Amino acid sequence: MNKLIFRKFSLDIVNFFLISSFSITFIVWIIQAVNFLDLVSDEGHSLNIYFYYVSLNLPKIFSKTIIFVFFISIFYVINKYINSNELIVFWNNGIKKIYFINYILTFSLIFLMLQLFLNLFIVPKTQSLAREFIKDSNIDFLPKLISEKKFISVVKNLTIFVEEYEKNGDLKKVYINEKIDADNSKIIISKSGKIIQKENQYFLRLFDGGIINISKDNTYTLNFSETDYDLSNFSTKSITYSKIQELNSKMLYYCLKQIIFNTNLKDTKVISTIKNKKCNSRPLINISEELYKRSILPFYTMVIALIASSLIIEPRSKYLNKFHKLNIFLLGSFIIILSQISLKFILTSVGITILIVSLPILLIIFFYSILLLKSNFKLNLL
Repeated sequence: MNKLIFRKFSLDIVNFFLISSFSITFIVWIIQAVNFLDLVSDEGHSLNIYFYYVSLNLPKIFSKTIIFVFFISIFYVINKYINSNELIVFWNNGIKKIYFINYILTFSLIFLMLQLFLNLFIVPKTQSLAREFIKDSNIDFLPKLISEKKFISVVKNLTIFVEEYEKNGDLKKVYINEKIDADNSKIIISKSGKIIQKENQYFLRLFDGGIINISKDNTYTLNFSETDYDLSNFSTKSITYSKIQELNSKMLYYCLKQIIFNTNLKDTKVISTIKNKKCNSRPLINISEELYKRSILPFYTMVIALIASSLIIEPRSKYLNKFHKLNIFLLGSFIIILSQISLKFILTSVGITILIVSLPILLIIFFYSILLLKSNFKLNLL
């Protein structure tokens, strides 16, 4: 009988969690997708690349909402059971309050493992794939971005100006400014032109114009009757190097280990990465914060599970009982905020770093001890 009671309780939490998390994730994803529209409008990527990129951000959004939605789910379900007097079923079947709390704490391990799995493996992988899509894509949306009498600079070191852009794709009075390096640049002016496509690459075929090559020492001009200007040599303005949240967890661990202990790494993949300066260019504080977010923050899931479960223990004071639910909700929200703020103090000092890393475990012990005392437990019930 007790298994059936707890099974229903668990399903209620899971159902509310799934509905809430998917709803919140979808809303945040829509807002974020709108913000990423500049990948198309300003940086010249295709709609396919855009949809791939925004879709791969879903795991990241979902992982960030887990702890808050899980707290709300437990809080809502227990509060619902209290209001409908369904908790009496637990007590009438001989289930002690401490056993109920133990079950919630054990149940929270599922969400802890889910969050660790997402943070350590899935999110870095999907973020890395999203960056690869941007890095490997060409500026295949450029023709639709070119408009009359506007300077277009969707790629690095290149600016295009067109006086007239006809519906059939013909261009009139084309101006191109290409910055080769700090001391050299190129200006191309033509009376007309046309955008053509060869093997999925775009070219500008220009007619009747001239090329002005400008260097630090001299300037010379070359006239042409027809020439093709290759756009595939230019990269997008989008950031194409890997951000720290896109690096896999194993790599970050070895980076941290090398920086702190200056160890010789045997993993050839990691050595290759370090030679490419993916580690050496990362500050120790950034690596530490990222590993903290991935591996330590999920343990706050167990803390907020204990806080939410304290709803079943009513305070003796009638005044405190009046604000009991509000206090529990505010305390849980405060702990979630504290978990996010705490990472900013990583590496402040050795003592503070140890305290911050061990804080989730300390809070679990602290709140569990309080619940033990408040529930008048007996050792045989643990």
